[in-house]
Amino acid sequence: MAKPTNVSIKKNQIKVLFRLLGYMFKNYKFRMTAVIVFIFLSSFFMVVGTMFTKQLMDGFIVPNINKPHVDFAPLAAIIGKMIIVYVFSIISTYLYGIFMVIIAQGTLKKLRDEVFEHMESLPIKFFDTNAHGDIMSVYSSDIDTLRAMMVESLSQMISSVVTIVSVLISMFILNVPLTLIVVLMIIIMITTIKIISTKSSRNYKAQQKNIGKVNGYAEEMIEGLKVVKVFSYENEANENFEKINTELFESANDAMKYANILGPAVGNLGNMNFVLTAVIGSVFVFYGVSGFTIGGLVSFLQFIKTINQPVSQIAQQLTSVILASAGAERVFKLLDEVPEFDEGYVTLINAKFNDENKIEETPERTGIWAWKHPHKDGTTTYEQLLGDVVFENVDFGYTKEKQILHDITLFAKPGQKIAFVGATGAGKTTITNLINRFYDINSGKIRYDNINIEKIHKPDLRRSLGIVLQDTHLFSGTVADNIRFGKLDATEKEVIDAAKLANAHHFIKHLPKGYDTYLSGDGSSLSQGQKQLLAIARAAIADPPVLILDEATSSIDTRTEKIVQEGMDKLMHGRTVFVIAHRLSTIKNSDVIMVLDQGRIIERGNHEELLKEKGTYYQLYTGGFENQ
Repeated sequence: MAKPTNVSIKKNQIKVLFRLLGYMFKNYKFRMTAVIVFIFLSSFFMVVGTMFTKQLMDGFIVPNINKPHVDFAPLAAIIGKMIIVYVFSIISTYLYGIFMVIIAQGTLKKLRDEVFEHMESLPIKFFDTNAHGDIMSVYSSDIDTLRAMMVESLSQMISSVVTIVSVLISMFILNVPLTLIVVLMIIIMITTIKIISTKSSRNYKAQQKNIGKVNGYAEEMIEGLKVVKVFSYENEANENFEKINTELFESANDAMKYANILGPAVGNLGNMNFVLTAVIGSVFVFYGVSGFTIGGLVSFLQFIKTINQPVSQIAQQLTSVILASAGAERVFKLLDEVPEFDEGYVTLINAKFNDENKIEETPERTGIWAWKHPHKDGTTTYEQLLGDVVFENVDFGYTKEKQILHDITLFAKPGQKIAFVGATGAGKTTITNLINRFYDINSGKIRYDNINIEKIHKPDLRRSLGIVLQDTHLFSGTVADNIRFGKLDATEKEVIDAAKLANAHHFIKHLPKGYDTYLSGDGSSLSQGQKQLLAIARAAIADPPVLILDEATSSIDTRTEKIVQEGMDKLMHGRTVFVIAHRLSTIKNSDVIMVLDQGRIIERGNHEELLKEKGTYYQLYTGGFENQ
């Protein structure tokens, strides 16, 4: 794969920066316009103030040399005008500085909000294929690089460009030949900036990428620290971290090396410009070339200092702009990720039966749910949510190259308990991921209450499903908050009832503050069994008609399993349930047990029927070979 050229990198950076500017203008049109106006005024007043130097020299100092009596009235007038001009310049600078802070902070807030909102709209596949630490670096280092750029660098660079143009115009007015020499030196300075910044830019992009790698690896090791210690993996982990940290060091070192060279190089070229202009300008004054005066030379040299400063500022701030463009590129790349596709139009509603025993939509929660199905002819039908799930010849693969499921056909009637067993990689979890449409099938159909699930709006589909996973995730907040996650408007009584149903009430009462006990660090203060009970309570309070239990008892001891299993049995009563079984003893009472092998259903039936067949299930149950 060919590496991107310097030209393509530069064009991309410019494109990204213009997109960022467009983003700022979109949200802060008035303030951004005011900033530009105040920058122009500040530069204009500064140039005007410098031009007063010529008036001071040629209009007052030179004419009054060796005079016994000096009239200071013209001097007072010049000084008064200079004070007024510089006061306005200071006010303009202050105002655009204040406005830029407001714009920058507001833009960063909006960016973070939009990134988070967009992130939640992305498909599960995105998070499966991108390191979480890399994603987190977008919120932290990438967005943070934009702050300094927008607050300082951007306004200073605009001001510098305006100042350079204004000063050059004033210089041409004073002396054209001398100005051409200055322009030549500025071209040399800009060329130097371009060469050094191009090298710096490539390394800054690499630096931002490597920061994501470091964050991702550190997060991975922290999450798996117990595994690291159990298997004495510390040395290898340190070596791997040192390797990626070295890559970060090298890219950051190269980036800063060129960045640090830039300022002194441009500064020294600016000093050469001043000295060269002073020598040539003195010759012009001595020989009266183009009517050049001492006052004109003094003003011109002042302009040299003035123009050297913004050129140096551009060089200094260019580093921040390059770093910000690399960060902005990653931010916009995430924002440009295609959201999860959802063509569904069938929605889930609260329903009731009218006097004619027909379903009607109602705003209050009745415990009866229905699918609202609008049709092309303008009519709308209502179908009660019962939990009737059918797979018809379903094929699926996470990639086109490798198919995971082959011709899966199954049905689950309302209230039935369907269990999936099989070795690791057989496709058990994949089937449940298809029910809630974390992934879309390649071919075949999945029907939910006789409705193709592709027609159902994804949030509504998922709201009808309760899921208890093997690895329970708890959020920072109270125990009650974590249970209420399944129903945000749940009352205290509903929370307690759900906990009782899940067999969680007993242990919650013995926590320091009961239901108000604050949990943090993914519920690190609780045992795995207690976490699972809270997950069951969370599912119970949502009261879904369909449940998915993904090896919910696999990581807990036998005694705790009994308590958890009792809670799940209560939760499963009267619901359609899909169970991924780790311990076959937990699914003996299932209505249908399906044995999967390499993405195919090879056996199906209830516990007794499958034992009689003395096939794979029989061997799994009796210990003929290990169920992994």
